[in-house]
Amino acid sequence: MKEDLVNLPFFLENGFVKKKCLSCGKIFWTLNKDAKYCGDQPCIDYEFINNPVKSNFTAVHNVRKAFIEFFEKNDHKPIERYPVVARWRNDVFLVGASIYDFQPWVTEGLVNPPGNPLVISQPSIRLTDVDNVGRTGRHLTGFEMMAHHAFNIRGAKIYWANQTVKYAFDLLTNVYKIPPEEISFKFDWWSGGGNAGEDYEVLVRGLEVATLVFMHYKVTDGDVKEMENKIVDTGYGLERIFWLLQGTPTIYEAVFGELVEKFREKIGLEPLPDDIIYLLARKMGKLDYKEIELTLRVKRDIASNFNLTLEELDSMLRPHESLYAVLDHSRTVLWMIGDGIVPSNVGAGYLARLLIRRGMRYLNNLETDIRFKDIVEEQIYYWRNDFPEYLEIKDEILDIIGHEESRYNETVRRGKKIVKSLLPKLVAKKVSVFPIDELVVLYDSHGITPDIVEKIAKDYGIKVEAGHDFYSMLASRHETAKRTQVIDDFILRIKEKVEGLPPTIPLYYIDAYLKTFTGKVIKVINEGYVVLDKTAFYPEGGGQPSDIGKIYSSTGVCDVEWVGKIGKVIVHKCRGDIPLEGEEVIGVIDYERRKALMRNHTATHVILGALRRVLGKHVWQTGAQKGVEQSRLDITHHKRITREEIEKIEQLANQVVMENRKVNKFEMNRTEAERRYGFVLYQGGVVPELTLRIVEIEGWDVEACGGTHCNYTGEIGIIKIVKVERIQDGVSRIIFKVGDAAVRHVQNHEKVLNNIGEMLKTDITEIDKKVQQILEENKILRKKVEKAEDVFLKMEALDLLKKKGETVDNFTILVAKLEGNPEKVKEIALTAGKSNPSSIVLLLSQEEYFVLKIGSEILGKGITAIEIFKDVLVPLGWKGGGSKDLVQGRGGTHDIKMLQERIIRYLKERCR
Repeated sequence: MKEDLVNLPFFLENGFVKKKCLSCGKIFWTLNKDAKYCGDQPCIDYEFINNPVKSNFTAVHNVRKAFIEFFEKNDHKPIERYPVVARWRNDVFLVGASIYDFQPWVTEGLVNPPGNPLVISQPSIRLTDVDNVGRTGRHLTGFEMMAHHAFNIRGAKIYWANQTVKYAFDLLTNVYKIPPEEISFKFDWWSGGGNAGEDYEVLVRGLEVATLVFMHYKVTDGDVKEMENKIVDTGYGLERIFWLLQGTPTIYEAVFGELVEKFREKIGLEPLPDDIIYLLARKMGKLDYKEIELTLRVKRDIASNFNLTLEELDSMLRPHESLYAVLDHSRTVLWMIGDGIVPSNVGAGYLARLLIRRGMRYLNNLETDIRFKDIVEEQIYYWRNDFPEYLEIKDEILDIIGHEESRYNETVRRGKKIVKSLLPKLVAKKVSVFPIDELVVLYDSHGITPDIVEKIAKDYGIKVEAGHDFYSMLASRHETAKRTQVIDDFILRIKEKVEGLPPTIPLYYIDAYLKTFTGKVIKVINEGYVVLDKTAFYPEGGGQPSDIGKIYSSTGVCDVEWVGKIGKVIVHKCRGDIPLEGEEVIGVIDYERRKALMRNHTATHVILGALRRVLGKHVWQTGAQKGVEQSRLDITHHKRITREEIEKIEQLANQVVMENRKVNKFEMNRTEAERRYGFVLYQGGVVPELTLRIVEIEGWDVEACGGTHCNYTGEIGIIKIVKVERIQDGVSRIIFKVGDAAVRHVQNHEKVLNNIGEMLKTDITEIDKKVQQILEENKILRKKVEKAEDVFLKMEALDLLKKKGETVDNFTILVAKLEGNPEKVKEIALTAGKSNPSSIVLLLSQEEYFVLKIGSEILGKGITAIEIFKDVLVPLGWKGGGSKDLVQGRGGTHDIKMLQERIIRYLKERCR
């Protein structure tokens, strides 16, 4: 603990008193000399409930506006919010705080911040407390973190702890009119996103409204080291401050005010009695379902005050808690999908799906016909002034959620059958509590929530104990990105051998059309790897294969079979006459291959632009592989792409080709590029570079990309999508050809059509009509064949009954073994049973399959096929199952005479 951060001049000069909390033991500063507690939870109750700080703020956006204006007047640059999807980072999927926007590039001093100091209001998402949402009155999965940041990096001295605390005090007292003596600053420690530092939690009437972090440590695998950089990282809870100024029972009434009342009325929920709700609200800071014992103790005390049991209190609260959770989840889902997430089983899509499913379950519990989609639509309009960008893509957002809802309902229906099939196995193993790992699998694979399992398992005497933090546990497993770096075998072998070599000059960036070049051999590695001082050979990367070609030297000619990159050193894998170190060589690339790869790579950008315009802005690239003959592009999309959509995408892409748009390629500072183009830059994934290489198709697409591209789109030639397939949940693959390969593809298809036309003796323009005619004729012929087969089957069945059936007491017993597959044997048995209502037919096939069919008159005597099976065939080791008139399965003995005798004997005994 640094004393200079504890004993700040601001506190000492302005009459603050340093105290130690009698409850938690933490140090805090206050103007209230009589204060005994720090003012945090659970040290004191919420003292602002029904007792708000008096102010003129009546809407959330006014609180935000005042915050930004305050810091703008104090020389902070206002910055537009970042998306909630952290596409610029490879360690997390979602933005959990405003500082995430600037980690690691700015916080480590690698690039300049977009402003210094700056002010921002950043929508943030944290799901590790999702089980608390709705139930504690204060937890949110999505919240806005208002923040001001100062980056003391690379020698810059902006401001540090003392000024930060002064800003906080001035803002709260002068702007939000909080009485000075009611503010306390509790000293503590903060860590997150790989950084850490001392902090002050700012507390008012029991509510934490801000955290002021003085970040000057780097945390790596638990090891804490001090950085040269000192970063002011603050976070002011927009929703919490507005709650403080409103004094409503929960944060949900403050944030979602009109929506709470609107949906209470639609659902038919009566408000809770004031005496109960306000007493409970004051204690809500102590509720945390991860600390279940304290939570239950607090709630029991409140229940006893009103002569209620805990169960009765929970029953009163549950529908309101469900509504609060739905309102929270729906706004967070709006942010997620609005910023480009498609629900799926992996990554950020998993987290979006988790919230949608929870929201749907809560609505089911409320027994309302209101859909989750309806709530999201209301949120779009409710927040239209704060987030107008979501109103612009309203239909797209609602389509994604509606599709997810319909899929989930079908998933649950299938999943219930899986649960029912699993439970008997657990009973057989004498399992009394449903395994938690199985609950996770059922949720992840089949969408079955623990409450659904509980309802079904109850009939089997098995308990379901998911715990109070089941969904928080699921979220914590998926909030961090696990991205494995694939290290090529050649890198492992020769990495040390190229260390210390100067960076290779990439001539392919200077001129992508360069066919030959001269270069100097810097190093030759015995395994056939050659390093030059400069090269026009493109190294494999970004989904683009390497160039190939030849290197001419004094020793002869070697074939360049593959090119790779280690750091900034480019290595050529050569076969043949390896050049000598230090000599000048001539490199010649396979230019036809290079041109094909340039066309395919540029076409990938063109098609992606078309996909986003046809399918929606939620489309993001998840992978790509460029080739010479064909390429593929994997994208996020919630539905199967239709034939009509494919045609539109093709038409748009080829229109851009024909317009011959300019393809600009240039380098730009990372911060400047993000500011100018936004995070659509990272369509191809995270780019770990300080300076980004930008590829911009004018007026169409812009991305950070290191591949080789044409100068104009017209060079691509025709673009032809040859296949679209769904490769995983929420991801579709587009396979396409360009230029000569596309022409050959079309010609091959035309050749096939011509061949079919010749076979059908019709012009290719009439093939579809001719095929339709043949199909109709085939349908008529099929019906005739089916009728003939029915007649034949009936004749065969009657012939069997006549020749091999035995009549006993007006009943016909037929036992026979037939040639043919099981399906044919079954058809004959069914036909025989239908033809003779007084028959018992047992037919066997060559594959030990059997079918037992009894006629309607046998059933009328109270004799069933299942009874005959159990009493006559099961004792012989036969296995199968069925209904009253039909049983099928696998047989044991095939002694026809013995089987017939046993059935006759059984029939006589039953008919006595």
